[in-house]
Amino acid sequence: MEMYEIRALTDDQILDELEKSRKELMNLRFRDATNQLTDTNQPRKTRKDIARMLTCLRERELE
Repeated sequence: MEMYEIRALTDDQILDELEKSRKELMNLRFRDATNQLTDTNQPRKTRKDIARMLTCLRERELE
């Protein structure tokens, strides 16, 4: 998810997406531990998406 897409969402939508991404990251970690993960770059992408969402929420908090 790109930053412009995140900025277009409301705070509640961002929090929902954040929760989904955290669950997805947990699932990816389990799949990686059991060698079922085919795209090994996916956990990194998900972590970066989470960071982008948190950054956007913090920007709004400071405004």
